[in-house]
Amino acid sequence: MFLLVLLCSSASLVTCSSGAGLRMKLTHVDDKAGYTTEERVRRAVAVSRERLASTQQQRAFGDVSAPVHLATRQYIAEYLIGDPPQRAEALIDTGSDLIWTQCATTCFKSCAKQDLPYYNLSRSASFAPVPCADSTKLCAANAVHLCGLDGSCTFIASYGAGRIIGSLGTETFTFQSGAARLAFGCVSLTRIVKGALNGASGLIGLGRGRLSLISQTGATKFSYCLTPYFHNHGASSHLFVGTSASLSGGGAVTSMPFVMSPKDYPYSTFYYLPLVGITVGTTKVPIPSAAFELRQIVTGVWSGGVIIDTGSPFTSLADAAYGALRKEVARQLNRSLVQPPADSGLDLCVARHDFDKLVPVMLFHFSGGADMAVPPGSYWAPVDKSTACMLIGEGGDESVIGNFQQQDLHLLYDIGKGELSFQTADCSAL
Repeated sequence: MFLLVLLCSSASLVTCSSGAGLRMKLTHVDDKAGYTTEERVRRAVAVSRERLASTQQQRAFGDVSAPVHLATRQYIAEYLIGDPPQRAEALIDTGSDLIWTQCATTCFKSCAKQDLPYYNLSRSASFAPVPCADSTKLCAANAVHLCGLDGSCTFIASYGAGRIIGSLGTETFTFQSGAARLAFGCVSLTRIVKGALNGASGLIGLGRGRLSLISQTGATKFSYCLTPYFHNHGASSHLFVGTSASLSGGGAVTSMPFVMSPKDYPYSTFYYLPLVGITVGTTKVPIPSAAFELRQIVTGVWSGGVIIDTGSPFTSLADAAYGALRKEVARQLNRSLVQPPADSGLDLCVARHDFDKLVPVMLFHFSGGADMAVPPGSYWAPVDKSTACMLIGEGGDESVIGNFQQQDLHLLYDIGKGELSFQTADCSAL
């Protein structure tokens, strides 16, 4: 689970409660069903591959929406919405912006199945529609929007798993501690891959855009620390937004600048990092210098880059980088390699009981001399009773640093300074 604390700014677009701010508990999706470690690995592998496939498809057809697959469904938040309050659950995603929930008054049979009843705005005294020509320009913050006959703001949001359509409004969101009035999408049509929401009511975006939870609370920084993916022993992970976000305890702090995406780049909601190289053990992997660059193909069309994403389970690397990494890992493990399970779709594997002894530590090198150490348990995992495999895959043109690699790291996104800082930490002790 996560614990989310939001401290609201006076410069925010919304009104937040006073006191200690907002607190939100998040539960990993797979905790609900009691999956084994092996089952969780295979589910996460499938999610990671679906996301990459959908992202590549969007780029191939020139879709200008954020390439976020709704199967980035790693953590679900429970909260209340409206007055009187109605229960809801949302996926938490740093790779998108919009906050939205499926709405009973318009959904009928056109929305995805969810575990809780649909939110009913007609039963809430605190709901207010956002007019298409509102002075705050919230409607225009949606990439695709249009005006309804009644002057309301209708939006269309595209994801790798499909699209949603709805109207923009404001509503009171009540979290574990505190409340905030937020602009959100009341969804009337959901056309996404079956199971993509995994029973949740909607999504809460934490990206760079104006409609994200980060932007709406006026926060300039947030931090989180993820407990071990498979062996957290019930300990909570934590994420803080606002003045409470900081690094304390643990190891030395390492910092790097974000790579700022161009204004005409359609995927600018993401947090890009300046990855420049990888070392396996003591050997620097011979990766082409351009493999990780965010580069312009033609005007308004960009390719490549390295995204850090809490939604993607596993790390994927641009093909040129992955090929070189795979070759070096295979060379070092040599005779210790075993045949991957037939239905795993994975590449490099060793005996399960030996992987933490055989697999070398990996270092990610970022510009400015920042290094991120990745222990064996953060890029290898058991996939059956006898086999453990490397959980880094090919990413086409782009690279994504997933949440599995981020476990037991305390990361601070300082948007005001334009930099990411991190330190090793016992996340269960925070």
